[in-house]
Amino acid sequence: MQLDDVEDVEIRLLLEGVQRIYGYDFRDYADASIKRRLNHWLAESGFDTFSQAQSRLLRERSVFESLLRGITVNVTEMFRDPAFFRAVREQVVPFLKTYPFVKIWHAGCATGEEAYSMAILLNEEGMAGRYRMYATDINETVLQKASEGVMPITEMQRFTRNYQKAGGRASFADYYTARYDRAILSAALKKDIVFAPHNLAVDGEFGEMNLVLCRNVMIYFKPALKERCLRLFDSSLLPGGFLCLGLKESLERRKMGERYEELAAPLRIYRKRYG
Repeated sequence: MQLDDVEDVEIRLLLEGVQRIYGYDFRDYADASIKRRLNHWLAESGFDTFSQAQSRLLRERSVFESLLRGITVNVTEMFRDPAFFRAVREQVVPFLKTYPFVKIWHAGCATGEEAYSMAILLNEEGMAGRYRMYATDINETVLQKASEGVMPITEMQRFTRNYQKAGGRASFADYYTARYDRAILSAALKKDIVFAPHNLAVDGEFGEMNLVLCRNVMIYFKPALKERCLRLFDSSLLPGGFLCLGLKESLERRKMGERYEELAAPLRIYRKRYG
C-alpha cells in the first residue's frame, strides 16, 4: 500500500471519529479540499501523522477546536462581489419592503463581513427594525469574532471601494469607528442580527424565511451534501422568498430548480415560485 493510500485511510478514520465524538460531519466535504486543509493543519499541529494526532484529538476538546479552526473556510470580505449586493438592493429589497417584517438566514457567515454588509444595505433602504437576520456558521470561534464586529483598519479602504461599487448611499466611514489598528462596527448594525451555530451537514432548517443566503460555501461539498443543503434552504423559504448562492453554484439541472425563477442569472439570485 502506498503512503498516500495509508493517509487516505487515516483521514477517513479521523473524520469518522470526529463525527462520532463531536457531531461535526466533514465526511461529505470534497476530498481534495478537505485533504488539503487537513494536511495544512497537520503540518502546524506538531503531530507527524493523522494516526498520531487522532488519539489526542478525540480526547481533548482543545485539539479538536484547533482542527476545526484549520479546516473551516473563513475567506470573506464586506460587500464581496459588489454586483451581487447592487442586484439585491435593486431587485430583491423592493419585494422585501412590501412585508411589515422579514426573516433572513445567512448560512456560512464566517466572521460576519457579508452579514454586516447586508445590514448596511437593508438599513439604507429603510428596513432597520423590520428584519431579523440569523447568521450561522459551524465554527463557534469565528461566530464569536463576528458578534464582536471588530475588523482590521487596514481592510477599510478595500471595503469602502466594494461598498461604493455595490451602490452604497452614504459614507462607509459612518458605519465604523477607527481605534488604533481596528475598526469597530456601529452597534446599530448588530441589533437586528443573531449569530448562532449551525452545521449544514447535520442540523435542521430555519423555518419561514423570506431570504436565504449561502454564498461560496457549497463549492467545498460533495454532491450529496450540496443536495442536503439545497433541500434545507428550500424547506426554509416561504413562497416568494429569495435564495442567493455563490457565483459558482446554481440550481441548473436540479429538480428543485423548477420551483424557482432566476432573477439575475450570473449572480445566482433566485425567487421561489408561488404554488
